[in-house]
Amino acid sequence: MLHLAFDDLADAFRTHRRAFHLEVRDDYSGVAGEADRVQRFLNGEPQDPAASARWHALMREVTEIGCAVQRVRVITEPHGDYTRFSVGTTEANLQAGEDIRWVPRQDAPPDLPDDDWWLFDDDLAAYTVFERDGSALPGWVAICDPVVVTHYARIRDQLWAKAIPHHEYAK
Repeated sequence: MLHLAFDDLADAFRTHRRAFHLEVRDDYSGVAGEADRVQRFLNGEPQDPAASARWHALMREVTEIGCAVQRVRVITEPHGDYTRFSVGTTEANLQAGEDIRWVPRQDAPPDLPDDDWWLFDDDLAAYTVFERDGSALPGWVAICDPVVVTHYARIRDQLWAKAIPHHEYAK
């Protein structure tokens, strides 16, 4: 296992043709900075563009050089505050080049992992590590085990086939 900092993850985007992210939690407000962003959304206030500037710059860079960045968010319906925030603020990610889709939890495969992860091509998986309180440890834990990445590629393909494109889902 390897520990990846943000710059390492950015390099993974730059050296792979496809990056897929699975998000399975209904609430990420324990992640640094997210609670403030959610509260701004719930108050009807505009988002602070600086909060996502580094991410959006990376997404524009890597999608312009040919990396397809896909994200599936598995969500519970009816939506809680965080999911409403997520649906309501996804447009900025789309404009930066990501392809974000939604899968209602009841339509997800029964063997859906409990972890969020990135899958780069079919050879590198990078996990977000969460504490019990919902906060995330800095960076990601990466593995290249072919059994794991093959399993995740199968899950990716199943979810992508069921996923509803953001503009359709947001209606």
